[in-house]
Amino acid sequence: MSKREEKKAQFAETGQNKKLSVLVMAVVVATAIAGAAFWFVTSPADASNYVNADNGKIVIPLAQVNDGQAHYFKYKAENQPVSFFLLKSGDGVVRAALDACDVCYRSLKGYRQEGDEMVCNNCNQRFQSNLINVVKGGCNPAPLTRSIVDGQVVLHERELLDGRRYFPTSS
Repeated sequence: MSKREEKKAQFAETGQNKKLSVLVMAVVVATAIAGAAFWFVTSPADASNYVNADNGKIVIPLAQVNDGQAHYFKYKAENQPVSFFLLKSGDGVVRAALDACDVCYRSLKGYRQEGDEMVCNNCNQRFQSNLINVVKGGCNPAPLTRSIVDGQVVLHERELLDGRRYFPTSS
């Protein structure tokens, strides 16, 4: 093989290596985009909605949660965030639960809504929304007592303080 042919062969290999590098880079980018999309879909969009208590009550306007979608909130219980959600289920009842359960709470992954079901982001168990606050224990969303008063959903601060156990901190 002549010097010219050797040089040509060397450049041909480099071109193949570049194609392989581009392919690997494309796979890495696609994987990163898919991971970000999964995080976005499974993470509540309004999870940073902090609420405050007044005289032992947390009050949220019913109109804010009356659309059949899960709405996620956080309450700072003595400097420890406690996550919960409100949802008007298919039967027209407003449901309230901690974004955690007795089984999977250590994962700190909570639930996502798929149609009229809440799905555990850790074990993928599915729960009919109209059974939230009815069925308790296991991987069911930990229920919160709620009432509707003058167009407001009212929760008890004491229950959110007690809910701290479901949201262990790393400190």
